Amino acid sequence: MAPFNLTHSEASTFILMGIPGLEAAHVWISIPFSMFYVIGLLGNFMVLFTVGKEQTLQKPMYLLLCMLALTDMATPTFVVPKALCIFWFSLKDITVSGCLTQMFFLHVVSLIHSAVLVTMAFDRYVAVCDPLRYSTILTNVRIAKLVLVGLTRAVLFILPLPLLLSRQPFCSNRFIPHTQCEHVAVVKMFCGDISVNKIYGFVLLFIVYGVDLTLITLSYNFIIRTVLRISSKEAHQKTLNTCTAHVCVMLMYYTPSLFSNLTHRFGQGIAPQVHIILADLYLLIPPMLNPIIYGVKTKELRDKMGKYTCKL
Repeated sequence: MAPFNLTHSEASTFILMGIPGLEAAHVWISIPFSMFYVIGLLGNFMVLFTVGKEQTLQKPMYLLLCMLALTDMATPTFVVPKALCIFWFSLKDITVSGCLTQMFFLHVVSLIHSAVLVTMAFDRYVAVCDPLRYSTILTNVRIAKLVLVGLTRAVLFILPLPLLLSRQPFCSNRFIPHTQCEHVAVVKMFCGDISVNKIYGFVLLFIVYGVDLTLITLSYNFIIRTVLRISSKEAHQKTLNTCTAHVCVMLMYYTPSLFSNLTHRFGQGIAPQVHIILADLYLLIPPMLNPIIYGVKTKELRDKMGKYTCKL
């Protein structure tokens, strides 16, 4: 994406401070950061590699897992390399256009991730509640269209945030107390009338997550009612294993995301270091754990991943 057209000098920069108050521990903090990042990349790459190699796995459920893996690889990649440059080399400068671009992609991928989770809930709803029509309702082409709708929604919803900010004057303080250009942190760097940005960001949070969580809740409400009527213990256990994996992944994504966003806006009594560490861990922990959860709970994927892992 081309840098945003700014009304300010292209040489203008912000300073990402990392984790203020914990500068002496930056090197130590970077160790779990880099470990979580590398483990997450390897795990998600294995999911993509396994599904790509195995023809039997190239069906809607596993293609959605691949989309989830792609977002899990992209999200920390927009943040961790710059954070490690801050921790290791004190390279804290970032251009304004670079900061707004990072913010744009970071939030776009977050909304795509949410859309994929909604689609996964719909996939499980059809598989459990209407299995005889599963292959006709959820074709690979239809899954691709749903993902494209999620991508379009994300771009259209997030694009106004950096565009509105790019027209605002800077404050004299260019120091962002964060490791990343998160919207809530960046908006404080501008001294014009940013009320529209604040309101839009807040409304966007509740509209997107509210709609997505409502759809997911409805899907799993129907799934639970159907599962309780299953008489076969084996089928009952298989369905529960798959759905449990999905629920765990959704809880790991939405719970810290909502907590981080709400504490940024209303948790004035919480130390800023806590805000920053929570925001960073939210980008690192779920991508690292998602492949493990699906590997443990989904036997077909677990067996195929085990086969390729043993060959390495």
